[in-house]
Amino acid sequence: MMGFMPTEETRTHESTTVRAQTRPDTPKTRGAGPCAWTTRLLVAGIVLAALNLRPAITSLGALLEEVRDGFGMSGSVAGLLTSVPPLCFAVFGVTAPRLARRFGTGTVVCAGMAAIATGLLVRPFTGGTAGFLAATALALMGIAVSNVLMPVVVKRHFPDRVGAMTGLYSMALALGTAAAAAVTVPLTDAVGGDWRSGLALWAALAVAAVLPWLPFVRERDAAPAERAPGERARGGAPGRAEASAAPAPALRITRSRTAWALAVFFGLQATVAYITMGWMPQIFRDAGVPADTAGLLLAVIMVMGVPLAFVIPRLAARLPHQGPIVLVVGASGLAGYAGLYFAPAAGAWAWVLLLGIANCAFPLALTLVGMRAGTGAGVAQLSAFAQSAGYLISIPGPLLVGVLYQHSGGWGLPIALMAGLMVPQTIVGVLAGRARTVEEEAAH
Repeated sequence: MMGFMPTEETRTHESTTVRAQTRPDTPKTRGAGPCAWTTRLLVAGIVLAALNLRPAITSLGALLEEVRDGFGMSGSVAGLLTSVPPLCFAVFGVTAPRLARRFGTGTVVCAGMAAIATGLLVRPFTGGTAGFLAATALALMGIAVSNVLMPVVVKRHFPDRVGAMTGLYSMALALGTAAAAAVTVPLTDAVGGDWRSGLALWAALAVAAVLPWLPFVRERDAAPAERAPGERARGGAPGRAEASAAPAPALRITRSRTAWALAVFFGLQATVAYITMGWMPQIFRDAGVPADTAGLLLAVIMVMGVPLAFVIPRLAARLPHQGPIVLVVGASGLAGYAGLYFAPAAGAWAWVLLLGIANCAFPLALTLVGMRAGTGAGVAQLSAFAQSAGYLISIPGPLLVGVLYQHSGGWGLPIALMAGLMVPQTIVGVLAGRARTVEEEAAH
């Protein structure tokens, strides 16, 4: 992390100007120039925010059977519950760039972390399915806006470290995902077996994530930077020119084939990911695996993303075409689901390793968002479009799995569905991996 910090910490006007010209997207706060502590705090904020982007989902997956029994849910209703995350991400994620322009990126991310904390604390004690869904939606709203804005924060503040910083927060995201899957059941046992308390404990991590973003609540320079990406494209230094620049017209993002390919790729990988997070422990439990081991198996899938989420974005950023990585990810998924179909319990540890590699389509998609746009504003639009459209695509998947499971009485059809999704995911991923930008395509 030290490699990302400014080497000169003097506060004179001259040195501030020099640093602004050489590092155009250096973080700034009102009343203080760029400095090392600001960069450290921003990196800490990114890591803590990333740690909170999935525990709301994987902690629920680990205790889904207990939640179903506690609220008397059917398999179809539980499938609806696992479809809530992509629905909220699609609905709320599209508002993130507008909110960031109006209030500042730091303010929106800080509010997002507060929403996660509130939702996680409240939802186990609502007393009914409707209240549980509403509180879950509040937490997911905070996750949704942060999902979209993380690539924007990285592109703006670390323009020369997109691969490395994407790897860092992807690694933190994978770590938070895996930790929630692995330790939710043991934590629940430690608090007397009360699943409500076991779920509510994750609110503490979100409260911790609010703190490093508080100094950035006053940061209001994000909006002009997003509205005037031409300054950076022309080589102009940020500062007063940035604040006085006229708003640039929005990209016609829907005219870009790469944007559509990336949206479909994002949607298909999200479909498989949320089916995995919501249903994988139940698949293993129904195969005779104990509950704590089933949660640990899901954690292995997610923890595979810790090292790979750091390596894959850095590797992708160095390749002219990211298609080969997409092919490896897709082949691993097909092999893992084939094994899960034929021998779910006997080869469980082998299958989760393969599925862990397949699950790294997510950090790859995030990296492609940063690489397929040339400006901060372009990244904001592409991130919002790809994630919102992608999550819309992914909504039916977890619900369909619940319906197939309930009506077929087994996991054969749901697993076949997950395996089948890997084929179109690989095709559109190769298309999204071509070396071009959405600005170039939207201009034609």
